[in-house]
Amino acid sequence: MRALITLYLGIFSVMALSNTIIPDLASYASGTAVQGQIFSAYFLGAFLLTLPAGIASDRWGPAYFIRAGLLLTIVSGVLLLLDSSVYITIFARLAEGVGAGLFIASAMSYINSRPDHTRAMGFFLALLNIGLIAGLIISGLASKVLSYRSAGTQLFLLVSIIPFIISILTPVSGWKTTIPLSVGIPVLKNLVYNFRKYFWLWFSSVVLVGITGAVTAMYPQFSGNSPDLIGIQIAAMSGATAIAILFVSHMKFAPIPTIKIAALISAAAVIAAYVSSWAFIVIGAFAGIIMIAQLAFLADAGKEQGTFMGLFNTSSYLGMTIIPFFITFIAEHLGFLTAFLITGSLCLIVAGTIGFCIQCRVEKICTLS
Repeated sequence: MRALITLYLGIFSVMALSNTIIPDLASYASGTAVQGQIFSAYFLGAFLLTLPAGIASDRWGPAYFIRAGLLLTIVSGVLLLLDSSVYITIFARLAEGVGAGLFIASAMSYINSRPDHTRAMGFFLALLNIGLIAGLIISGLASKVLSYRSAGTQLFLLVSIIPFIISILTPVSGWKTTIPLSVGIPVLKNLVYNFRKYFWLWFSSVVLVGITGAVTAMYPQFSGNSPDLIGIQIAAMSGATAIAILFVSHMKFAPIPTIKIAALISAAAVIAAYVSSWAFIVIGAFAGIIMIAQLAFLADAGKEQGTFMGLFNTSSYLGMTIIPFFITFIAEHLGFLTAFLITGSLCLIVAGTIGFCIQCRVEKICTLS
């Protein structure tokens, strides 16, 4: 139980801290492209570490990597408070992402290996999004009321210390699951096999998670709204995700058809976001449905949950790294309408390709060659 408390508090604080600079992103750099780099640096760091952390969790257990991730989150929060140059901010965001990558892949590996994985993962992902909401709203309001953009960072830096202390007090034996560690499985061969076997699932994660980052990165410059209002508008997306996750995690459904339908609706919602921020709610809700569907499928795919969670989070963070960077570049040079249309089109590609890897699995035509 102490392990789950650590993970629940940890994901809340890690996510809250990651979002504290978003409402005031325009004040950290001039120009949408540079703001996109600051935004994406976090996800680049997470992208680089989630897969190694997941594989390592399969072999040595998640405890050490969960602790390391929380510690690095604290260090990165201190760097963000230095408030010096754009380069320091980008580096701090990169370090923050590395910490998140270590923590999230290891935490999800542990949760998806438990017998109660669907319910526990539902709470974990809900708190992930609640943390994102808290980081957005509280930092946005604090920036307006106190005229100090780092107030939110200070608050959630202090909060993040609590799960780190609990993780240190939890013995390594407290992180055991019913699924044994996959010590004897060849790492590279196993990785290549699972990458090829579920390629289109990983692709769906790149795109359908990445589009949420794209609209988030564009919106401060696109809307021109105040930080507190931007925080609330973007938080609506994360709030809808949390509610959808809690609801869907208690239902039975076919994962792949669910992803296909959700991708089609997400395409329409992204384009509608050009007209109204209310579309953020739809984007967020179907992002939550997609994540639960993807994870439900992977939970039954095999015992190497660390590798699966590493690949899942790596693909998610790859999407949050490259798609916002690409889309904000498009927005600056070709206009916001073109950027929103291209983002929506990416969802349609997922809807057309998501079934390929499942057919591959059923017919057993994916082999190690």
